[in-house]
Amino acid sequence: MKFSYFHLMPWTDLKEAPTEWPAGNSGFVPERGKEMYDAYIDSMVFAEECGFDWVGCNEHHFSPYGLMANCNLIGGALTQRTSKIKLAMLGNLIPLLNPIRVAEEYAMLDVMSGGRLIAGMIRGVPHEYIAYNVNADESRARLREAVALILKAWTEPEPFGWEGEFFEYPSVSIWPRPMQRPHPPLLMSASNEESAEFAGEHKAICGLTLIADLDLARRSIETYTKAARAAGFEPPPDYILCGYATCIADTDEEARHNLEEGERYFHKVLMASLRDAQRLVITKSRYFGDQETGDRFVNRLVKLKERNLDDMIEAGSVFCGSPESVVKQIKRVHSALGNGVFNLNFKIGNIPDSVVRRGMELFRDKVLPQVYAL
Repeated sequence: MKFSYFHLMPWTDLKEAPTEWPAGNSGFVPERGKEMYDAYIDSMVFAEECGFDWVGCNEHHFSPYGLMANCNLIGGALTQRTSKIKLAMLGNLIPLLNPIRVAEEYAMLDVMSGGRLIAGMIRGVPHEYIAYNVNADESRARLREAVALILKAWTEPEPFGWEGEFFEYPSVSIWPRPMQRPHPPLLMSASNEESAEFAGEHKAICGLTLIADLDLARRSIETYTKAARAAGFEPPPDYILCGYATCIADTDEEARHNLEEGERYFHKVLMASLRDAQRLVITKSRYFGDQETGDRFVNRLVKLKERNLDDMIEAGSVFCGSPESVVKQIKRVHSALGNGVFNLNFKIGNIPDSVVRRGMELFRDKVLPQVYAL
């Protein structure tokens, strides 16, 4: 069993929820922002000491939900302060970006880290398309073409031209090339059936970054595995990643209190404006392919928001409690899903950094020895 320490880098100082999207940035204080970046990067470095196998970064825009507009900047910092841990870039949002630039930056990270990159090829959540003014209807087609272009840029030793539907380059030859051959492992979202199938076709790591319940997760994994086998690839357990909001404390009561407070800030403040942006994309585009799928997405978010902590633990969508309780929860999910990687997010909403660090220490000392051999 492997574990990834994931961080959203949220802004934790808002007194009230933004009333519209994009969220106005008058409340951002650069000096306080530096304090947060320093603390967040320190915790990601500490993950290596705590026995985590990966450290995960991501990409979001125009919102206090996350201060990581470019995960590669954080990845670059981590190459210089870690030595063994894998660097999982769970952005970049490939359809929104210049794929050649992504190929170059990922190659730099792989070389700078000594071959530790896990290369996320992520479509992104709906509101990011509003932020970057990209037609959400094109998201899957743009992702497919961008991934093909990046893979060719990494593996073709001679200059080549590219004329596609969305991207044109008369001559491409990137420097540097990645250290890992033929290229770093890919990671793609598998949050719905079409995404899971796409990940399997590309022999990528299957990323279930938000587990609504175990039955839905199991169906996504089955779709992914079927598509991977059809592509001639038998995915090992390490190619199935499941993401979890996590709070570990000395007692169940302390963990529950901390996670309930963090979830309240997350849903009522950080997510407030994003829900409006997501609804706008769903009603005005075919990001989800059809209205029914889009409605299911919105309904899932509403249901997740309305669940209490007991519901979430029972559904297998969070880990929360003392080390003993969390060990039981991890074993239960692993037994149900057979995944080889857990992506754990300890910084939920405005949970204090001191609580996060204590949870990481308890994970290292009391949880990991009980579950590492799974």
